[in-house]
Amino acid sequence: MELGAFSISLAVKDIEASKVFYQRLGFTIFGGDQAQNWLIMKNGDHIIGLFQGMFEKNIITFNPGWDQDGKPLDTFTDVRELQRQLKGLGLVMNTEADETTTGPASFMTADPDGNSILVDQHR
Repeated sequence: MELGAFSISLAVKDIEASKVFYQRLGFTIFGGDQAQNWLIMKNGDHIIGLFQGMFEKNIITFNPGWDQDGKPLDTFTDVRELQRQLKGLGLVMNTEADETTTGPASFMTADPDGNSILVDQHR
């Protein structure tokens, strides 16, 4: 099962302080808009999203259709198909992608410890 690009989305209290901290660890700004309280930072293949005031807890994120550089993949498994496969394996969805649509969509589930997992397709 190919889930796409992997990142951690962090719920931060102060985006400027978090940006500076991760820059000290060698991360550089890869995307986002600090004025809108979100940044995507990258160090090699490692991606961290910083989100101030957008959600309460950290989220494990997968992006079908993208590689670790945010470039579109020629072929990938659509988020709705991933959702069907995971539901077939008994996973419970917290939110679901509308299976009657195409293009961008997402769903959320949680691991046994309550960690949120977002599968978010942007194309």
